[in-house]
Amino acid sequence: MEKGKGIMGSGRRWAVHFSDNSTAPSSRDIPDPPGFARASVDQDDSTVSRQKKDAESNWKSQKAWEVAQAPFKNLLMMGFMMWMAGNTVHLFSIGITFSALWQPISALQGVGKVFEPYKDNKVDLLGPKLLFIALNLGGLALGVWKLNTLGLLPTHASDWVSSLPPAQEVEYSGGGIPL
Repeated sequence: MEKGKGIMGSGRRWAVHFSDNSTAPSSRDIPDPPGFARASVDQDDSTVSRQKKDAESNWKSQKAWEVAQAPFKNLLMMGFMMWMAGNTVHLFSIGITFSALWQPISALQGVGKVFEPYKDNKVDLLGPKLLFIALNLGGLALGVWKLNTLGLLPTHASDWVSSLPPAQEVEYSGGGIPL
């Protein structure tokens, strides 16, 4: 006795053959119920593939905009860290400041690599790239501003020429009670 044949000998008795070779009236002679359109079930492959491609390009565009807006979160975090570091020159404030300068510069160097996964003929990456660049330039400006508040930017002529007197301080403040 062969495996799977059982006693019947003609295969499994619960098997159903879906090929109908009979000349009896088929189910196609029965009208479709209201609201059922056979054309929607029998869509051709080109329409389905075009819809998949459109959905994929929409997804890529959405993800490209999300990647472009990511430096904004970094900008807020770095601003808070700079505020917490204070305006005095010490190791922590200098480290935070140079980190704030280095991150946007390295991000600007890799703009092409960042948006490479979203490159498609149907996806316009110009807007997301410009936003990414603008936000990173804002982060770079924040770092330069912090360098200026620390007094590390050469903004006066005496910073370049040693024979000139240093710039006069515009403001002087003192605290406590004079003794």
